[in-house]
Amino acid sequence: MSESPTRWTRATVYPDMWVDPDDDPRNSDGPSPDGELATLQEYLRDYRITLRMKCEGLDAEQLARRSVPPSTMSLLGLVRHLAQAERDWRGWIAESDPPPKLYGPRDADFDGAVADPAVVEAAWSALAEEQAATDAVLAAHADLGERLGPEQIAVRDLMVHRIEEYARHCGHADLLRECVDGRVGQ
Repeated sequence: MSESPTRWTRATVYPDMWVDPDDDPRNSDGPSPDGELATLQEYLRDYRITLRMKCEGLDAEQLARRSVPPSTMSLLGLVRHLAQAERDWRGWIAESDPPPKLYGPRDADFDGAVADPAVVEAAWSALAEEQAATDAVLAAHADLGERLGPEQIAVRDLMVHRIEEYARHCGHADLLRECVDGRVGQ
């Protein structure tokens, strides 16, 4: 890109935030969740919402826009990558063969993130389906110390790994979004 976008935010209360507190779907009034599992689930939910917020209002070209060469990273690529990650996590704890890759060989999730509305729609659908499938599998295992799959991965480890993956990629999404249209915040 030859010209950098002007930095801006929609927030008026705190200029370093993405949205005002009253408009933030991640805000919850009242006490924090009770228990470790509920806390982990809330953090995961909030990072999933954050990813959606960082992508809202962008068209297919903007979502597919790459950061800087030689990186293949884009917001759309992150959506596709996280759909694949959800599928992979389910594969780690499956007693049978892991499910096939959604997008093909390594980095195909980023390489195939092209500026096509149909690709964008398919990516969001795949992410929702994979999240729901992984959530459903883990719902049957409320004991965070329970070990699953051939590698005997603790449910706690899997939950923390999921949060870490979303958190890291939401950080990438902050920078990618700022490159696309200059919007900044948390």
